[in-house]
Amino acid sequence: MKFFQKEIRLKSYPRGFHLITDTILDVVPDIKSINMGQLQVFIKHTSASLTINENADATVRTDFESHFNKMVPENAPYYRHTYEGSDDMPAHIKSSLLGASVNIPITNGKLNLGIWQGVYLCEHRDYGGSRTIVVTAFGT
Repeated sequence: MKFFQKEIRLKSYPRGFHLITDTILDVVPDIKSINMGQLQVFIKHTSASLTINENADATVRTDFESHFNKMVPENAPYYRHTYEGSDDMPAHIKSSLLGASVNIPITNGKLNLGIWQGVYLCEHRDYGGSRTIVVTAFGT
């Protein structure tokens, strides 16, 4: 069994949903040496998240942002955690809804994603700054 792990500091992204699949593949070329295994991607933040979805049409990512902003609005009168800005508490909720990690099978040295799937960094803050992810690949 082989294990590879890297911590990656991503550039700052604006609020929204951003494809980072190629970034992951660029910094973890070790995936090519795994015949059968798993890739786990974990984000070390509570106001950004990860998910897997459409990788071809950018309007899907725009629609995700629009829907999440309606579903989890800013300035809700019942929020108590407000001292970090009006986007902070909604960012925590959005992060919990989507999750802090994704798992992807590795088959014959490649991520075994569907033809239209990619890994998204979901930035829920207006000015979230750079984000750190931990990428762990393992298998035979």
